[in-house]
Parts: sequence; structure tokens; C-alpha cells
Amino acid sequence: MTILPPDPDLTALRITLARLRSERGWTFDELAQRSALARRTLIDLEHGRTTGSLTTWHALAHTFDVPIEELLGTLCDDHTPPGTPQP
Repeated sequence: MTILPPDPDLTALRITLARLRSERGWTFDELAQRSALARRTLIDLEHGRTTGSLTTWHALAHTFDVPIEELLGTLCDDHTPPGTPQP
């Protein structure tokens, strides 16, 4: 029997992106300029039309000056992350 991992919480990932952008008061145009990512890509990420690549999220972590774990860690928001000790 194969045990599959839980589904990633993509909604939490989108919310984190929107929060970080909002906290800085950046428009999509501003974030695009700062990250060198396409405006359309950023809009699609925040609205859930794409999940993006690791390279994209890496660029965003650097742009927001946050550890990549702050962005990608939200994928496990609705379940226990791997490697977490069980009580």
C-alpha cells in the first residue's frame, strides 16, 4: 500500500504572497520590477492560476528578503509538516 503525502495548501501560499506584497505597499508592477518576474506571472500566482516554479519562489523570497521557508512552509499549513515530532 502506498501512502501519499497530504495535498499542499496552495491557498495559504497565495495568501502569504499577497500579505508580503501588501505589507510593503507594492503593486504588481512594483513587485515585477523588483523581482524581474513578469507582472502576469505574479498576478497568476496570487490568484491561483499557476503554482510557479522553485526558481520563481526563490526570486520572490529574495525580493521580499525573507527565508524561502517563510513562503514554502505555508504549503504545510493544513497538516503536520514532515520531520515534525509527533506527541
